[in-house]
Amino acid sequence: MGRWEPNARGRLAKAALELYSDRGFEQTTVEDIAKRAGLTERTFFRHFADKREVLFSGASALEEQFRRALEDAPASLPDIDAVGTALAAVAADFEERRDFARLRNRIIAANADLQERERIKLASLASALAGALRRRGAGELTANLSAEMGIAVFRIGFERWIDETNERSLAQILRDSLDELKAVVSSSRAIA
Repeated sequence: MGRWEPNARGRLAKAALELYSDRGFEQTTVEDIAKRAGLTERTFFRHFADKREVLFSGASALEEQFRRALEDAPASLPDIDAVGTALAAVAADFEERRDFARLRNRIIAANADLQERERIKLASLASALAGALRRRGAGELTANLSAEMGIAVFRIGFERWIDETNERSLAQILRDSLDELKAVVSSSRAIA
């Protein structure tokens, strides 16, 4: 494969995931990735800051997509339902990438540093959601709780979605998980 061929970023990402899966994240070097992709290390660094970024490069786009979907949600929706609207919007983009998501998750699960980076990404998503909720008029506590609950629904739903035995869509899993959360909260109120 020549260096002039298009989609260098995609080729690098594919090569990295293959190598992380075969050798492990720690044992794979940028040189290995570039070589497998038929590119140079310099080209790698034009696309990714380091080898972790191959796994996390979509984080800012995901955050922006969450934020935009939440801001576009009807103002009349309760905050948690607006978060549900954002979850549904984001879920649609994941459906075609289930195999990638499964592989990425296995790689992250095998490395403590990558797990920490994933938690940081999720915290950043929660912060962005809380900010968007505050701009919608939610109070500080409501915004923070709704955002954290939304990210919990996303994280747990995502794990269920990538399970090898699952055949349901991410959107359906997230919708059901949010409904379950709302039912738990409602039943807790009835008891209190």
